[in-house]
Amino acid sequence: MKKFFRFFMLAILALILIGTFVFLYQKSKPQTVVYETLKAEVTDLEKTTVATGKVEPRDEILIKPQISGIIEEVYKEAGQSIKQGEVIAKVKVIPELGQLNSAESRVRLSEINFKQSETDFSRIKKLFESKLISREEFEKGEIAFKQAREERQTAKDNLQIIKEGITKNSAAFSSTLIRSTINGLILDIPVKKGNSVIMSNTFNDGTTIATVADMNDLIFRGNIDETEVGRIHEGMPVKLTIGALQKLTFNAVLEYISPKGVENNGANQFEIKAAISAPDSVTIRAGYSANAEIVLQRAKKVIAIPESAIEFKGDSTFVYLLTDSVPEQKFKRQAVTIGMSDGIKVEVKKGLSAKAKVRGAEVDKK
Repeated sequence: MKKFFRFFMLAILALILIGTFVFLYQKSKPQTVVYETLKAEVTDLEKTTVATGKVEPRDEILIKPQISGIIEEVYKEAGQSIKQGEVIAKVKVIPELGQLNSAESRVRLSEINFKQSETDFSRIKKLFESKLISREEFEKGEIAFKQAREERQTAKDNLQIIKEGITKNSAAFSSTLIRSTINGLILDIPVKKGNSVIMSNTFNDGTTIATVADMNDLIFRGNIDETEVGRIHEGMPVKLTIGALQKLTFNAVLEYISPKGVENNGANQFEIKAAISAPDSVTIRAGYSANAEIVLQRAKKVIAIPESAIEFKGDSTFVYLLTDSVPEQKFKRQAVTIGMSDGIKVEVKKGLSAKAKVRGAEVDKK
C-alpha cells in the first residue's frame, strides 16, 4: 500500500512539472498582434467652425414719449403685431406749476390786450367810415386788432398744451398718444397704467414705452475665435441651428465681421452677424440661442482615411498598408501626402489608392 502511494505522489509531481514547463513555453512564445484594418474611400470632406450666439431682429425700435406725464391707458400687449401709426399707449400730462402759472398769466394779459385792441379798432372803423381818417390808418388798426386776436389764441393754446398736452386744432397729431413708428411685432411693453414717463432730453434718454421690431428681418449675432476669423469672409454660407428648434436648420449668409476683437473668458473673439432666411411657417422668437456652422474648407470626391491611421514623423506622414492577412497580418510602411482634414478623416493626395486597407488601432483580445 505504501509503495502504491509513493508512485501516485511521483506521478502527480511529474504532471505538475510538465504543466509548468508547458505554461512557461507558451508564455515565452511571441504574441500575435491583430490590428483593425481601415479602408480608404472616395468621399467629400468639409472643415467647419461653429460660432455660438443668438437670433435677434436686425433693428429694435425703442418707442419713447414726446412729453412727460403718467401712463393713462395701454392699448397693446407684447407679442401683438402693430402697424406704423397705431396707438400703443396714452400719456396724461401733469403740468409743472411754474409753467402753468406763467401760461395762465399770459392768457389774462392777452385777453386784456385783445379787448383794448377790439375797442380801438371799432373806433377806427367808425372814423374811417365817416372818412375822417385815411385808409392807411385804418389798415394799421386792423392789423393791430388781428395781432391781438392771434396772441390771445396762441396763449390759450399754450395753456391747453401745458394742461393736456394737446390743442383742439392739433388733436390729430397729439403727442399724448404714443404711436408705433414702424410695422412689426411688439417685443416688450415695460410700462403699465399709472407709471410716470419722461421725454428724452439732453440729460436723459427718456422712458421706453415699447420695443418694436420687424421679425421678418432677423440676424444671427455671435462670436468666433481669433484662430478662425482669418479664414472667413463676408458672403460665406452659414448653416444655423437654433436651440429651441433642434430638428430644423436654417440657411444664413455671413454679412459682418467685427474689425476689433473682444476678450471673452480669456479668449480673443470677434463678433459676426449673418442674415437669416427662414420660411414664414416657422416662428422664430427674438433671443433664441443658436449655433452657426461655417464651412472653412471643402474637398469633393477625394481619397480619405481616418486621421488616426496617419503616422507623423517630422514633416513626413506615413500609413501602414495591408499586404497580406493569411496566415497573419502583414503591413508595409507607405509614405503619403495628406491634404485637408475635417477632424475625423483626412484627405490623402498621394501614395494611396481608393479601397486600399491600412492599419488602424490594435484589437483588444480580452
